[in-house]
Amino acid sequence: MARVEIAAIEDAARRIAGHVRRTPTVPSSALSELCGVPVHLKLEHWQETGAFKLRGATNAVLSLDGPERERGVVAASTGNHGRALAHAAKKAGARCVVCLSNLVPANKREAITALGAELRVVGRSQDDAQVEVDRLARDEGMVPLPPFDHPAIIAGQGTIGLEIVEDVPEVETVLVPLSGGGLIAGIAAAVKAKRPRARVIGVSMQRGAAMQASLAAGRPVEVEELPSLADSLGGGIGPDNRFTFAMTRDLVDEVVLLSEAEIAAGIRHAYFAEREIVEGAAAVGIAALLAGKVDASGPTVALLSGRNIAMDLHARVVAGANGLEDAA
Repeated sequence: MARVEIAAIEDAARRIAGHVRRTPTVPSSALSELCGVPVHLKLEHWQETGAFKLRGATNAVLSLDGPERERGVVAASTGNHGRALAHAAKKAGARCVVCLSNLVPANKREAITALGAELRVVGRSQDDAQVEVDRLARDEGMVPLPPFDHPAIIAGQGTIGLEIVEDVPEVETVLVPLSGGGLIAGIAAAVKAKRPRARVIGVSMQRGAAMQASLAAGRPVEVEELPSLADSLGGGIGPDNRFTFAMTRDLVDEVVLLSEAEIAAGIRHAYFAEREIVEGAAAVGIAALLAGKVDASGPTVALLSGRNIAMDLHARVVAGANGLEDAA
């Protein structure tokens, strides 16, 4: 099995130190009372670009040699990876092109272009955007740095797992948003290496959860991408997936799927009880606890992965909307 090991994650931690924030892990009194066990929140949405993706993108860009940086980097993204890659490339002085589908919200597109990256909006899915990535790599020699299925990306995201175990040494359950698997693969590799008995649980939305569908099928499969409050969790895992499918299958203990109303409840709890503004994808760990879909049997950490939600949408969800249709 192609796998990213703990040594690569520890190397990534040294490489990105000083380039990304070491985010805090804080106790949640409200969730601890609800669950009857200590619950902590890993505040990764406090990263400079507003999401965990900065770790993997920074590690990947810093791992390139001089000629590779001169060729420039390109990626498909649902928004947060593109923003992180644009940030990392700008700091390294490298050209960056980000390819998005029409499902990516306007606020995320604007944030990418504000960092100096070139934007290509293609089709209605990540697969459509990936076609343009492949063309730029083939025709212009750009270096593709995908959002999840890449060893340097996985290792960079895995540094979150190292910090979780450092901050909560007795952790028994880690709740991680699940999309293409780069985040959960890295975190699971780190957590299981340091605390083998800990459970790592992936949390996604019911509408188009590609990794869960692939795990159920025993191989990468395509799913229809549908609008969701957890838009960052959209997209497929790729038919030629090399790393994250197998790592998720072998290292992740359970996958939980949530309704749009449950995700909305997570966003509201984060705001009212925790005083944190998070996007739908970042609220899924909280939402799973609120919905009783996770058995928190010991010290638990829920990862808040990003804050890049359109503020008008956030305001409507906080006011009671239970999905994109309600918020329209």
